[in-house]
Amino acid sequence: MSHYFYDPAAGHGLPHDPFKAIVAPRLIGWISSRDPEGALNLAPYSFFGAFATFPPIIGFSSEGRKDSLANIEATGEFVWNLATRPLAEQMNRSSAPVAPHVDEFALAGLTPAPGRNVAVPHVAESPAALECKLLQIVRLHDVDGQPMDNYLSLGQVVGVHIDDAYLKDGLFDTHAAQPIMRAGYRADYAQIGEMFQMFRPTA
Repeated sequence: MSHYFYDPAAGHGLPHDPFKAIVAPRLIGWISSRDPEGALNLAPYSFFGAFATFPPIIGFSSEGRKDSLANIEATGEFVWNLATRPLAEQMNRSSAPVAPHVDEFALAGLTPAPGRNVAVPHVAESPAALECKLLQIVRLHDVDGQPMDNYLSLGQVVGVHIDDAYLKDGLFDTHAAQPIMRAGYRADYAQIGEMFQMFRPTA
């Protein structure tokens, strides 16, 4: 079996960096925040994940000090919104490089719904949203200990919003919600296709 190998520090030698295509699909960190003066922000992040269950903790990484990071540092709150196939165009519009005072909810034609346990609104049109309180912001470092321009924001989920239409027999219907994910290169996205069940062994 033949394998292509490269050291990222030396370059990949391919037409495009395959890293994001290999670590895929990745659920989108569609993050809403509010600055101290009340201006709203909504932006998608390619690097997002869940890190704990009890209590639930999620996080996203910002490449550079973007508006979301500044708002979360200042207020200690943010909301993750589930990006779905019906909301793909609006999600994409919210990624536009606009000035900090521009409201991406309005820019994308989305409705800000008030939070319950945070002062940050969520996307009313999204099937699910997670209200979060900031735990920590970690500036990432490389293997040589050099600080990078990447910042991981970790938040504890303090409120969960679920559209009743996506609750079936008490279970969230992920397939019906049609979440979209980053899946490779600059313009590549994916959505859930066939799902299957596989239970963990008991012994």
